Amino acid sequence: MTKTTANAAKPEAPAYRYWVLGLLFIAYTFNFIDRQIMGILNVPIQTELGATDEQMGLLGGLSFAMLYCGLGIPIAYLADRWDRSWIMTAALALWSGFTALCGVATTYTQLFLARMGVGVGEAGGVAPAYSLISDYFPPKERARALAVYSFGIPIGSAAGIAFGGVIAATFDWRVAFIAVGLAGVLYAPLFRLVLREPPRGRYDTKAGAAPDAPKPKAASFFSAISYISKKPSFWLLSTGAAFSSMMGYGSFYWIPTFLQRSYNFTLTEAGFYYGAILLVGGVIGVWLGGFLGDKLGASRRSMFALVPACAWLLAMPCYALGLLSPSPQIAFFLFLVPTALGLVWLGPVIAAVQHLAPATMRTMASASFLLINNLIGIGAGTWLLGRMSVELSARFGEESLRYSILAGTSFYIVAALLYLVASRTLKRDWVD
Repeated sequence: MTKTTANAAKPEAPAYRYWVLGLLFIAYTFNFIDRQIMGILNVPIQTELGATDEQMGLLGGLSFAMLYCGLGIPIAYLADRWDRSWIMTAALALWSGFTALCGVATTYTQLFLARMGVGVGEAGGVAPAYSLISDYFPPKERARALAVYSFGIPIGSAAGIAFGGVIAATFDWRVAFIAVGLAGVLYAPLFRLVLREPPRGRYDTKAGAAPDAPKPKAASFFSAISYISKKPSFWLLSTGAAFSSMMGYGSFYWIPTFLQRSYNFTLTEAGFYYGAILLVGGVIGVWLGGFLGDKLGASRRSMFALVPACAWLLAMPCYALGLLSPSPQIAFFLFLVPTALGLVWLGPVIAAVQHLAPATMRTMASASFLLINNLIGIGAGTWLLGRMSVELSARFGEESLRYSILAGTSFYIVAALLYLVASRTLKRDWVD
């Protein structure tokens, strides 16, 4: 008896899928704690290692993105054939272990290599989770379920920035890396103990098919890539998300440094200030996107693209007003709105990507989407904002980062335009 058949013979209790969603959410929270803690630790690391903004941008983006993006596809290929719960457990332990190793780095090169290791681990932590959620929740609930999972982004980012700042201020930046890394390593065995592999594609059976009919085998690597690459919606959604992520990841990474330079915040003050913005604004935005995706997308597939497009166009002026505000108190409320709007895309877009390929190719579709989104969004976003800050420093001095982030808001225009085009192709490319 195969593992899938065994699982199908023992259907879990209805509440179990919410336990699974909770487990995946916690893992994703650790994912973003370990990914975003660099943002609050920028200043002390930069001071000790003597790195420029451009070098720190590479450390926060390219070091992580190179192997994270490159390994995502082969790991997804394996996940379409093997137990996804084991893959995610190994990934969680690996990225958490490398996060802890960041704390023992003594040079910029050592820290760069350790961050590459974090990327290796996190390459197996997201696409399999998308696939698991799609096998635990039916299509009508997927956008909301994926939105709940995506709460890990604002909550993990907020926790990494807030607690990372406190630990670094109390001890030093190395202890912050070690503490959050070891916490993830300890969570990995519990994660594997509770999470079970579900039958693949059980909610994707066509009407009239026998309920006990065998599921199709996973598609070959080349057939999956060939199938996905022929969908215009895939390219439009992936590239649009990538442009939005250049601003999204870039702002998550650089705004804590901006607060310390432009508003003279301490490390702890910057951590709690921006952590609160990410927590409140981020959770509202992710949930709003999931709700609107399920509600509006049920009757019009185009809404899975139109909702994010409208959100990005509204986010842009709010970010500009916040960045140019002379008062950090006023800026706090101005930043809440674009932080929420900037994350609205997660639920509807991730759900839409799950419907661009059949269940046998779903993890590959997700990994391919993440490859494009993260290689451009993470790899280029943090570096480009850091590079612009260096170029603008001759004119603006310590305020150069303010105007660098301001220029980055223009990426939202490109993202919105691509999604307006995607709204016209989604219905044709959709797989029920």
